[in-house]
Amino acid sequence: MKDFPYRPVFPFGNGHIQTIYPVLFRTISSLVYTRERITTADDDFLDLDWSAPGNDRLAIVSHGLEGNSTRTYVKAMVQALNHSNWDALAWNYRSCSGEPNRKLRSYHNGATDDLARVIEHARNKEKYKEIALVGFSLGGNLTLVHLGRDRVDPIVKKAVVFSVPCDLAASAGALEKPSNRLYMKRFLVLLHRKIKEKMAIMPHALDDSGYDRIRTFRQFDDRYTAPIHGFKDARDYWEKCSSLRYIPEIDRPCLIINALNDPFLPRECFPIAQAAQNPNITLKMPQSGGHVGFVSFNEQGRYWSEDQAVWFLNRPG
Repeated sequence: MKDFPYRPVFPFGNGHIQTIYPVLFRTISSLVYTRERITTADDDFLDLDWSAPGNDRLAIVSHGLEGNSTRTYVKAMVQALNHSNWDALAWNYRSCSGEPNRKLRSYHNGATDDLARVIEHARNKEKYKEIALVGFSLGGNLTLVHLGRDRVDPIVKKAVVFSVPCDLAASAGALEKPSNRLYMKRFLVLLHRKIKEKMAIMPHALDDSGYDRIRTFRQFDDRYTAPIHGFKDARDYWEKCSSLRYIPEIDRPCLIINALNDPFLPRECFPIAQAAQNPNITLKMPQSGGHVGFVSFNEQGRYWSEDQAVWFLNRPG
């Protein structure tokens, strides 16, 4: 498969249409997972969904904020990988598989220990010669932080990430804009459900009184994400878990694709200078694509993002 630029058809040049259309209208019905539950070092659990026809290469797919392995963009990527001779493992973050996790802690942009645990588990299968990482949005940021900050297993050879909020503070600010109010409201509703689910099993550890006054990620992260996960406040969390600071340290081939009309990503989320410092980074910034969009219409039913992932992962080197 050859590399090629993204050219949206009318009216998909609009970032909001690109973002919303796949959520409402795209379906992937033929994919069937095999689920496996693994234990974490702190005696919690992670649910892994495998689509493994029997190849010796594995791609581990990380979803976005409040997503899971059944999201259409995840399943479409898994299907495209399978068709290109890759096994795929779509993992669910803590409390994202349909069941609350056992611990107070949850997932967040810097929780790379869980990603490392998934990689370790896959490596121990002893059938894979190489592993690649694919991440969307929060999952893309998590992937880049792991690659640039942690000691990464050498079996991980490449990575592809899409729609990455590389600067978490700037992205949080963008989502406070009136034009993004519906996205922000939806995220807060979904996050509130997680808080209430956790309160049901540990009622004295969390409190959602006054939650209706939370309007922004800053307020949510100040109240929940930061104190639960050992950060001083939202600003401290964002600074320590933004992938922008770790991109120059990534030591293996990585493709970053952020669309210029992504409503979630202001200019600070385009790591132009960081990519220029690191020959391992390929940065693509198509004019259109929205947030985890890149809508395409073709006989294969694949979006441009899926073709890009397959192209990059299959190319030599």
